[in-house]
Amino acid sequence: MNNTDKVIALWNDINDQNWNNIHTYFDQEAIINWNNTNEKFNAEEFVTANREYPGDWRIVIERLETINNLVISVVKVEPDSGDLSFHATSFFEFLNGKIKLLNEYWGEDGNPPQWRIDKKIGRPINL
Repeated sequence: MNNTDKVIALWNDINDQNWNNIHTYFDQEAIINWNNTNEKFNAEEFVTANREYPGDWRIVIERLETINNLVISVVKVEPDSGDLSFHATSFFEFLNGKIKLLNEYWGEDGNPPQWRIDKKIGRPINL
């Protein structure tokens, strides 16, 4: 399995909440950074943070790019509540077939700010 396939499998396991499988993707010394909230996790803490997140969700992979030992993914995360959705851009760095470093950037989906609407600039990506 190549690194891109591993990232796809990881997202599928997170989507299916297969928490016992998540550790297998990470190096024992892996570091996971959630840069938006200035948090650093080891693999165990990363699993706990995701497992304890309230409710269920659906993850859709929207884009994957591979550059040497780096895989970049963009996913859409929609909680079952349906009132919010998020996009995560993740940079997976691999060493010896395992994730050694993961930097994630999360953003809440929403409408543009009123000032851009007032200036009539921009238009929807998807109608």
